[in-house]
Amino acid sequence: MPLYRDFSDDNATILVWKYDESEELDINELLEPENAEKVKDYHPKKLLEVLMVRKLLKGLKPQSKILYKEREPFLSPNDAEISITHSFPFAAIAISKNKIGIDVEKFNPKILRVIDKFTYENERGFIPKDKADTFYTIIWSVKESMYKIHHSKYWSLKKNYEVKPFELKHLHKISCRVYDEQFSDEFKARVEFFDDYCFTIVEE
Repeated sequence: MPLYRDFSDDNATILVWKYDESEELDINELLEPENAEKVKDYHPKKLLEVLMVRKLLKGLKPQSKILYKEREPFLSPNDAEISITHSFPFAAIAISKNKIGIDVEKFNPKILRVIDKFTYENERGFIPKDKADTFYTIIWSVKESMYKIHHSKYWSLKKNYEVKPFELKHLHKISCRVYDEQFSDEFKARVEFFDDYCFTIVEE
């Protein structure tokens, strides 16, 4: 299959695939029987994304399945951590020794309509107006990636997830955290750009 990007590091295998119409995606071969009911009403493009992730997994761990616990994907057998993301025509998978969250987002000025849903006004002072859609897409993607590590306990991207000020020329170590009144878990996010998309990796 035509691999689009490989962002793997010492702890994780992180692969991105861009959809190619010539690639065969057989639902009977790729989809776990346990997930048949889950995808029965999916839009065709969303189903393709699901199958692309499974195809990536087959190349890495042929005997493994992706199952779900309260919408959270996990590997069966549970011998590694996993994170998945997709935004057609891209799909990506991360398999790691440690907890990991990945997210892919298309840059879109429409994100400016919803910034109050995931940021506070006092978090926005460092964002230049002429690049606002880029910065907010990155912030959203970093928070989504952290959510995939901590989502069972922390649910509000606005209240429990923070992205510290950053510059576009320094995107490989963005400081961020998940927190509440008693707890704070610090991370360094890595952000990559391709084809008008933002791809974010957060590892424990």
